[in-house]
Amino acid sequence: MNEMMKLKKSILTMAVLGMTLSGAAGVYAGANLQKITAYLNHSIGIQVDGKVYDSSKTMTPITYNNTTYLPVRAIAEVLDVPVRYDAANRQVVIGTGTDQGQSNELVPLKYSEAQLREIRKAFAKFEGFEAAYAPDRMVKGDVYRKTGASEDGVNIMFEHMTVNISPRDYSYGYNSKPVTLSNGTKAKWYTPDDTAMLGFQLDDRFVTLSSPDHSLSPSQLEQIAVHVTKMK
Repeated sequence: MNEMMKLKKSILTMAVLGMTLSGAAGVYAGANLQKITAYLNHSIGIQVDGKVYDSSKTMTPITYNNTTYLPVRAIAEVLDVPVRYDAANRQVVIGTGTDQGQSNELVPLKYSEAQLREIRKAFAKFEGFEAAYAPDRMVKGDVYRKTGASEDGVNIMFEHMTVNISPRDYSYGYNSKPVTLSNGTKAKWYTPDDTAMLGFQLDDRFVTLSSPDHSLSPSQLEQIAVHVTKMK
C-alpha cells in the first residue's frame, strides 16, 4: 500500500469519528443523539500531503474531551474520495463501490425527445443565450432528473450532480484553486458553502458543476466537465 493510500485511510478513519453531514442530524433527532459541549478549534491547521488548507470554514476542527474531530465531507473532498449519507440505512458511505451504484466509469447520456425539449426550453428563456449546452456523459449509476431556468442561468439536475450554465461567473469573490481539465481547459474549484464547485468558461458562458449530495468526487466531476457541450 503506497503512502498516499495510508494517509487517506488514517485521515478518513479519524474523520468518520467526527462526521458532520448535512441532514444527518435531522434523521437522528430524537433517536441516537447525545448532547455534548465541544469547541471549534481555530488554532489547529490542516495539512494533507504537504499542502496546507484553509480550515476557517468547512474544515475547522472540533475539540471534545481532548480529541480532535474533523468533518468527513471536507476531508473526503480534499483527498478526492466520494462520500454520501445513506438515509435508508443510516450510514456514512465513503469511497466508490458496487453497493453504491457508483463508479469512475462515464457512460453516454441519451436524452429522450421530451428531455431535449425541456433543456432547450430552459435556455430559450434568455435572450442572446438561447443555444443549449448540456453534458453528454455522466458517471455510471447517475440519473438525469430535470432541467430548470433560474433568474440568471439554467440548472441541469441529476441524482448526484447539478450542472449550472450561466452568463455569470459564480466563483467571483471566493478563494479558488486552479485546475487544468484533461482537454486543456482552465478551471477552478471554490467552496461557497459546504459543497465544492468546479467552474470554467465555455464559449460565451460559465459552467459550474457540483455534487450536492457529495457522492461524486472532484475527479469524477472534472471528467464530466470536459463533456459539457453545445447541443446539436
